[in-house]
Amino acid sequence: MESSFAIIAEPNRRSILSLLAASECSVGELERQLRMPQSSVSKHLKVLREAGFVEARVDAQRRVYRLRPEPLMEVDEWLTPFRRFWTAHVDALERHLDRMDATPETPTKGKKR
Repeated sequence: MESSFAIIAEPNRRSILSLLAASECSVGELERQLRMPQSSVSKHLKVLREAGFVEARVDAQRRVYRLRPEPLMEVDEWLTPFRRFWTAHVDALERHLDRMDATPETPTKGKKR
């Protein structure tokens, strides 16, 4: 079985996961949103389903897929020690934006905007 990292390395699978993170989708809905042929979408869904990233339920004549977050925990755990690299930058950006909001705008004399 492929690792979680190998599975999500494929860009189309990441796109499918992103769409399913927002809401459940049928194969047809995924086809339309991704502009991919049904056979390609089905192939990627099969890989994601076998790895436990998604699950399907039958709704009348169609299968509706939804995200299963548990396999993403492996990725989240692996990322934990690296978060400090971007957390400091995000915090600094937030402080900068707060300072910009707190600084009153000074009107410019004689200039038109």
